[in-house]
Amino acid sequence: MDGNGRWAQARGKPVMAGHRAGAEAVRRCVKAAIAAHVRYLTLYAFSSENWNRTTEEVSDLTSLLRFYLRHKVAELHEQNVRLEFIGDLSRFDSGLRAEIDRARTLTARNTRLTMILALSYGARHDMLKAAKSLAAAAMRGEIDPETIGEEAFGDFLQTSPFPDPDLIVRTSGERRLSNFLLWESAYAELAFLDVMWPDFDETHFETLMLDFSRRERRFGKRLAPDGAL
Repeated sequence: MDGNGRWAQARGKPVMAGHRAGAEAVRRCVKAAIAAHVRYLTLYAFSSENWNRTTEEVSDLTSLLRFYLRHKVAELHEQNVRLEFIGDLSRFDSGLRAEIDRARTLTARNTRLTMILALSYGARHDMLKAAKSLAAAAMRGEIDPETIGEEAFGDFLQTSPFPDPDLIVRTSGERRLSNFLLWESAYAELAFLDVMWPDFDETHFETLMLDFSRRERRFGKRLAPDGAL
């Protein structure tokens, strides 16, 4: 969800104004996902690299996250949305972690949409952590290294309870994955939009869904002459 800072700068506003507008875009995105019967929506809200931003911006981002977890989760709950989280949550303060736990508990039984917030998340870190856990399990004799395959590795990732993404969307004209779901997106379709995230709305979402429905997904398989896999 890129472009908050540039959106604010173009309007002569502080970066925080862009982040607030981006949070409203999240609400529109969730509404559109529900309308499109999407079952899983993962939002890269705070990357592991975001900790390298200025202390002021990190503080603004975490404060905004705290506000929405405290005051807006009830709205998601009413929409029958389940909230889940991936990332190194230990880097957040205890108060914010408590809000995360409360949101997860409150929405745990909801079934319409699972919204996964990636917070302090980096795919490389998650993959490295999974590799270390696999190695430790092998050293304990719990796993035969010769039997380790893709499924076994995937079971050690934080995303293991969820399906791999079908579509990865990046806004603001960027054309890279930037450490987001690198393992899980092996066969995902990719879409890159020039729109800044604060301007993202239901129309953009509907256009993405229409484009996705027209794509031919082969998962590495060659099409037969008649078009069958």
